[in-house]
Amino acid sequence: MNEKSKQRIDADNAFLRTQTQSMVRDRILSESDAIAQTRDANTARLRDLRLQKETQAREAAAKIPVKSKPGKRPKHD
Repeated sequence: MNEKSKQRIDADNAFLRTQTQSMVRDRILSESDAIAQTRDANTARLRDLRLQKETQAREAAAKIPVKSKPGKRPKHD
């Protein structure tokens, strides 16, 4: 009796469909997690670069002496 009953075949097919859907869902979730991790890492890298650039710009601006115009007096109220 190597033949499977129709009920057994239907049950096996339903199980395979469920298993396939689960595997597809897991693959999609893992891919979206990988994309999110890559995006977060890139965002952090770009943020660090921006902060370094802003720090360098502030330091450079602090080194430039402020020149006052001759002959100008400050206003008094």
